[in-house]
Amino acid sequence: SIGSNFSYILIFIGFILAMKMLVYVGIILFSAVVLFQIVTLPVEIDASNRAKKLLVETGILTSPAEREGVSAVLNAAAWTYVAAAVSSILTLLYFLFRAGLLGGSDD
Repeated sequence: SIGSNFSYILIFIGFILAMKMLVYVGIILFSAVVLFQIVTLPVEIDASNRAKKLLVETGILTSPAEREGVSAVLNAAAWTYVAAAVSSILTLLYFLFRAGLLGGSDD
């Protein structure tokens, strides 16, 4: 997304030029992106569940094999959002650590 890409640029330039305020602004922007991912996570998971239910209710999926296949695919799709959120959280923790805001280092 634009927000995460822009935050990476701010953080990188801030570290290169030793401008802590720029790093902090980048971290705040990236934190907003992470928060958005966490907030939308239940919505994405619910969308997969609703899609499975709708496919069964409309008669598009008739056999148990089809239901299992669609369920596996939609569950995998939901897990991609979970993985992305976890990755973003870990990246944010890394940025906080490198900026000296986590762990006590101020180098």
